Amino acid sequence: MDDHPLFREGLAAAVNLDDAFTVVGQAACADGAMAEAVRTGPDLVMMDLALPGRSGLEATRRILCDHPEVRVLVMTMSEDDDSLLAALRAGARGYLLKGAGRDEILRALHTVARGGAVFSPRMAERLGALVGASGSASAKEAFPTLTARELEVLDLLAAGLGYRQIAQRLVVTDKTVRNHVGSIFAKLQVRDRAQAIVRARQAGLGGE
Repeated sequence: MDDHPLFREGLAAAVNLDDAFTVVGQAACADGAMAEAVRTGPDLVMMDLALPGRSGLEATRRILCDHPEVRVLVMTMSEDDDSLLAALRAGARGYLLKGAGRDEILRALHTVARGGAVFSPRMAERLGALVGASGSASAKEAFPTLTARELEVLDLLAAGLGYRQIAQRLVVTDKTVRNHVGSIFAKLQVRDRAQAIVRARQAGLGGE
């Protein structure tokens, strides 16, 4: 969803070249994005933050409120900390800066489609800096309801490991890891892995 037609159409054409994806709708404003989400029922949404009328953040919140199964990848010019954190709090699974190449965009879409979280290199650095500034509380103090093993799993999630990698690291089954992750989500009251990672990094986890 982007208000610049040439950029939007070029992006749609690039995404359509990947056999894994089919572009089912486009919109130039937040209200249009929400309407398209209702009309097409997408699995993934690429969202600009600077849209006419309502912001892309508001559109993201509304879409995920009504369709929590949708995965949103933000693609924007905004590099400020507030926009990054607001997008993640709204439920976005990733944050790319405009200017990313086609391969980077497609890798991000594949990562988000698999349930992962993705950030452009510059925004990953910003997130790391924000975490460093706010991570003074210990993980146990930040997450008193988590067991020691759940804290361990959350730390590995925040470090960017996938479920299978975590299982190998802890010498347990994939199913055990997924059970721990489900319990973590419930205790932290987060909707998905991206939100859990943000909470974990704010508490200083994922430093490896």
